[in-house]
Amino acid sequence: MKIVLTGSIAFDYLMTFPGRFSEHILPDKIEDISISFLVDNLVHRPGGVAANIAYTLALLGERPLVMATVGPDFEEHRQWLESQGVDTSAIKVIPDLFTASFFVNTDQANAQIASFYPGAMAKASDLTFKEIDPMPDLAVISPNDPQAMIDYVRECCELGIPYIYDPSQQIVRLSSEELIEGIIGAHSLFSNDYEFSLIEEKTGFDLDGILKSTGFVVITRGDNGADLFTAEGQVHVPAALPERIADPTGVGDAFRGGFLKGYLNDLPLLRCAEMGVMAATYCIEAEGPQSHSFTLDSFIKRYRQTFDDSGALDLLR
Repeated sequence: MKIVLTGSIAFDYLMTFPGRFSEHILPDKIEDISISFLVDNLVHRPGGVAANIAYTLALLGERPLVMATVGPDFEEHRQWLESQGVDTSAIKVIPDLFTASFFVNTDQANAQIASFYPGAMAKASDLTFKEIDPMPDLAVISPNDPQAMIDYVRECCELGIPYIYDPSQQIVRLSSEELIEGIIGAHSLFSNDYEFSLIEEKTGFDLDGILKSTGFVVITRGDNGADLFTAEGQVHVPAALPERIADPTGVGDAFRGGFLKGYLNDLPLLRCAEMGVMAATYCIEAEGPQSHSFTLDSFIKRYRQTFDDSGALDLLR
């Protein structure tokens, strides 16, 4: 099955604060907030939602195609992704703009305060699925330039390409009507628990309403694992115990990569969600969203130490 991942490609600037943000934010002054946090360190790493998902999928033996826009400073990141098995042939360089950048500060409770500069990502609407040959069997529409996300939804519907809708950080930038359009046409919806509350508030849809038009909904819940919702009901998948907690950045993207590996190989949705949890665990143990590493065999071995799959993952070899 051929999959195309759309979304951001970015450089991540990761910082850590040796305290808790909540201890320094005054609720009664929230409207006038003006605060600075002195951080312990700064790490510069490749990232971006589409690239992060693709990276984990490639570790698991797939060769996902990424469709995105970047700046001329992307070349080293391109070489890195290609060396891991990602197809970057649909990534377009915008000569006069830098690659998007993500600035995030993480505290000791793993809470994060972040800013995102779009850069070349602002030109993502210049790209089209019509230039991809052969046509993909599945697309992922994840956080990107808002107009590009709107265009991709409409183009997938026009071309008959099933798509997974993952509006995530761009929920606040998309209008209620645009979110509803994306959800109604979607094959499935991915979100974390906070983002799902935002979706419900902006669209007026509850879970039952969303399931009337999508095949399934996945809601990730951090260290509480993930929930899978279908017309048949809800299944909870607990989080796997990490060996250490290094950095939460990109954990949700790793979950999606693990889930998609199972889905592309026709595994039951429960196994897909468990694979997502396992991939997320590897990610949180490493610093940065593309620093975790494993082979398919080592992934399956660890998965079986955590979940009882009755041999289902043998199909992946």
